[in-house]
Amino acid sequence: MGKRQEQETRFMGDLTKTPKPMIVGRPVLLVIDVQKGSFAEWEPSERLPMLPDRIERMHRVRQVVDAARDADIPVVFFKEVHRPNMVDFGRELDGTENAHCLENSPYTEVAIEELGVKPDDYVIAKRRYSCFFGTELEILLKGLKADTLLMTGGFTDVCVHYTFVDAHQHDYYCRVIEDCTTASSPPAHEAALKAMEYLQTGAVRTSVEVIKAMVQRDFSPTD
Repeated sequence: MGKRQEQETRFMGDLTKTPKPMIVGRPVLLVIDVQKGSFAEWEPSERLPMLPDRIERMHRVRQVVDAARDADIPVVFFKEVHRPNMVDFGRELDGTENAHCLENSPYTEVAIEELGVKPDDYVIAKRRYSCFFGTELEILLKGLKADTLLMTGGFTDVCVHYTFVDAHQHDYYCRVIEDCTTASSPPAHEAALKAMEYLQTGAVRTSVEVIKAMVQRDFSPTD
């Protein structure tokens, strides 16, 4: 092993780590900001080129929700929402973002029909990108005795990514279902997935893999 390779191994760690099992302990499915606007036709722009198959990806979330219900896996739905006077945006509009998810917009509501949301489901509103920030999620997950968080929704590069990071720092096993997420652009999508995979080897999964594990109850015990 050369000197440079030794340095990289010392500072970066073992880059050939074996992934943890896909679902460890008790899983919970997080459906992040799949709202009415997720199924609306938007004109791509320089600010939001989007993924070309974004609506198809959002429809695919329903398959995972249904599989979770069949496997008795709790599902938590989130919606980002802001007051019309924009008092609660904070620094969100300092960058590329425009005003979004206003309370008086029909696009802000959770996509109840599309996702099959039930009256007694867990639905959490949030004012920031991360599902943990200023919400009851941490208390709810403790009550559900969650170990693995399965993440769907959007944007991969914003709310999903920031929720993943917070969950990682709370010591949850984190999995993002790649084909059930959408993003602000294809490059941003790929970069966010790479960043999440960096934190937990084997974090990026497909809906086929996850649904198969749900059907087979293929859940590994915690360490």
